[in-house]
Amino acid sequence: MVYITGDTHCDFSRFDIENFPIQEEMTKNDYVIICGDFGGVWTYLEESIQEKQRLDWLNERNFTTLFVDGNHENFTRLYNYPVEDWHGGKVHKIRDSVLHLMRGEIFDIDGKMFFTFGGAKSHDIQDGILNLDDEEKIYMYRKMGAFFRIMDYSWWDLEMPTKEEMENGIKNLEKANFKVDYVITHCCPTNIQAILSGGEYEKDYLTDYLQEISEKCEFDKWYFGHYHENKQVNSQFILLYEDFVPLKFESVFI
Repeated sequence: MVYITGDTHCDFSRFDIENFPIQEEMTKNDYVIICGDFGGVWTYLEESIQEKQRLDWLNERNFTTLFVDGNHENFTRLYNYPVEDWHGGKVHKIRDSVLHLMRGEIFDIDGKMFFTFGGAKSHDIQDGILNLDDEEKIYMYRKMGAFFRIMDYSWWDLEMPTKEEMENGIKNLEKANFKVDYVITHCCPTNIQAILSGGEYEKDYLTDYLQEISEKCEFDKWYFGHYHENKQVNSQFILLYEDFVPLKFESVFI
């Protein structure tokens, strides 16, 4: 059993039993995949008491939580978790059953192939990126209600992929003959973004990269988050925010 959902931003209330009752029938061999902006790894230098409680609570659910990264993650900490092999791809292990699906990896889950690629360009930084020690300017910007973030505190340049991560994605897709069952990302290809935003969001090298993949790759469905809406864009592309989408296929578990 696999469910897909959108951005959580460290608010895991949608996984309460009242909001997600199907979990009573799930086990650790069932999965919920979050399409970026997980937000569970966020506090500045180390895991806070509140963050630990939230992650431990999530780890105790009947299912296994998987997520691609979004643009709102603490990448300094996220990328320092242990890297492990899992179902054919690489993950950062946050907890035993809370795993970050790394960029450009392909995972075999219940006999279906999932290509994952997190990241996105932030759209809430119109007034700039400030340094943490620039306290006077931070205070002034907050008073003004400016759209800004703070370098390595609430914004990280790794929100956008490295050349190596993009090359890794292409290499793994080549091994799979550019054929997978599902694609899980945070943002989406350039042409899909244009449909969604009506020009509000500018294309960038990541959306162009995903555009290239969408044109080369054979896939059944592509799920993504980032744009805070639930919408079936077309027969293949599904934008998720708070909704859950079940993937219907036969499990290989006996």
